[in-house]
Amino acid sequence: MIVTRSAEDVANDVLNRYRQRTPKSRKQHEIARQYLPSGDTRMATHYRPYPTYMVKGEGAWITDCDGNRYFDLLNNFTSLVHGHANPAIVEDAADQLMRGTVFGSATGPQVELAKLLIERIPGVDLLRFTNSGTEATMMMMRAARAYTGRDIIVKIDGGYHGAHDFVKVSVSADMENGNRPQARLEGRGVPDAVLNAVMVVPFNDLSYTESVLREHHQRIAALIVEPIPNSGGMIPPAPGYLRGLRELTERYDILLLLDEIVSLRVSSGGMQKIDGIAPDMTAVAKFIGGGFPIGAFGGKKAIMDHFDQDLYPDFIQHSGTFNGNNITMIAGLAAMRKLDQAAIDRINGLGQRLQDGINQICMGLGIRIRCLGYGSLQQIQWSDEPIVTLSDVRRANQDIGKSAELLHLEMLNRGLHSSTRCMFNISTPTQASDIDRALEAIEASLDTLRPYFREAAPRLLQ
Repeated sequence: MIVTRSAEDVANDVLNRYRQRTPKSRKQHEIARQYLPSGDTRMATHYRPYPTYMVKGEGAWITDCDGNRYFDLLNNFTSLVHGHANPAIVEDAADQLMRGTVFGSATGPQVELAKLLIERIPGVDLLRFTNSGTEATMMMMRAARAYTGRDIIVKIDGGYHGAHDFVKVSVSADMENGNRPQARLEGRGVPDAVLNAVMVVPFNDLSYTESVLREHHQRIAALIVEPIPNSGGMIPPAPGYLRGLRELTERYDILLLLDEIVSLRVSSGGMQKIDGIAPDMTAVAKFIGGGFPIGAFGGKKAIMDHFDQDLYPDFIQHSGTFNGNNITMIAGLAAMRKLDQAAIDRINGLGQRLQDGINQICMGLGIRIRCLGYGSLQQIQWSDEPIVTLSDVRRANQDIGKSAELLHLEMLNRGLHSSTRCMFNISTPTQASDIDRALEAIEASLDTLRPYFREAAPRLLQ
């Protein structure tokens, strides 16, 4: 007699095996909750029933406090492009550590890293360092307002640019108003006044974007966009979309700001180099610090000169105790020098191997989900319908129960570390054999969850 497992049985089995594998993580989490709300400082690393506590990383692999090893397809949310404890980066950083981390003075290494980034990124003539991507987009937007004398920033509906107030607008895409999304605050504590200075438009939609720019261009300072929206779903830009934005912003005398914090890794000069455009300003972060906290923003000389204290008595103020600190600059130089175009091409190819493999698995199992992304950046989408805008991504996440949560935990059970939203990115120590092992784990995980899909999310099955 064939016994059909219920959705509850499948979910309990996944959770029980997770708990059995990670008792020390569970204990550590109980202690952490006594001192940290939710037991952690990062919202993105929290998940139920409790997160796995990692203690060691080497190359493309990490180990938790219970001794379980995982192939790392998260890489600290794309910031570890060379994986963990890369020998060249460790050696250079250790040498600098012995000579001092930060001096409270101007230093040479920040000049070297700035020069390297400027040589690679088409839209950057001058650059300044921050300690995070959030700070980078905040200062880039401030510079745009100061330079133009206008207040409004247009952002993508569902786009993510960090945690400062002016980007806590429409971080999850509007599913109620079609291709005319309405700006709304997301997150408690953000003042209503922010909505006076932010408008939103859909991703991959030049027509509606033009209508907004045409009507409001005299009040708009800039349009900011991630070429490949990260938390929005790793959706590639449609052919001609970024060039279209460049043409529109030039037509209406509006600055174009590219947030390449994640997408910089897809070529030596990011998506702007691939598409042959030069934005007015660019924000970068993540891997450019070699695993240490960093952010940077830069752009055309005419704009960046307004930070020059020798040129402008009313210069745009920007400082930070650890901006351009030596340890980060040295590690960043080592990381960037190792990430040449050949290395990028290789990990992009491995990312495509992962995407193709997942899509073949899903079709073979009769599961209506797909992997979508660009190069070394990939993400599972909970639909096999076309995904074009970020509201499409959010819509695909409806009516799936705990499918994403359970897939994440089951992949952990099988030694595969990813984000809770099943986002993947490839590091340079990754081998083709690692991708093949990951595909085996993903296939087994999806097959395990098919009875859950059948009951709790039937639209996912053919």
